[in-house]
Amino acid sequence: MPSPVSEIPAAAPDLAAAHYAAKLAFETDCSDVRAAFASGKIDFVLLDVRSPALFAQSHVPGAINLPHGKMTAHRMSEWPRDTLFVVYCAGPHCNGADKAAFRLAKLGLQAKLMIGGITGWADEGFAFESEAIAAE
Repeated sequence: MPSPVSEIPAAAPDLAAAHYAAKLAFETDCSDVRAAFASGKIDFVLLDVRSPALFAQSHVPGAINLPHGKMTAHRMSEWPRDTLFVVYCAGPHCNGADKAAFRLAKLGLQAKLMIGGITGWADEGFAFESEAIAAE
């Protein structure tokens, strides 16, 4: 009798590779974002989509505050059309980053979700900033 883990067989390696490649096209994680900033290889714009008040309290270093409700075609035209946006919110219990990624995609822009958000950043033990760098 198989375990609960192997009761349903694992996907074939080619299907698994396609699945995870697709998943990674939609998201990144806190560690990869931090590594990009640490290396100076920043080929994306990091957007904190929480409220300006929460952003002012603490945010990921290098992030710009832009709540998803303010992501209009006019506002987003400040960046080149091929800009990759990485969005985050409070954490797994918050869908603000999903709403932001959806809005950006509807505007024809590329977006990835930073999984974990602020909660994930804290769980990794990474430092925060607290000065207001809001994009109003």
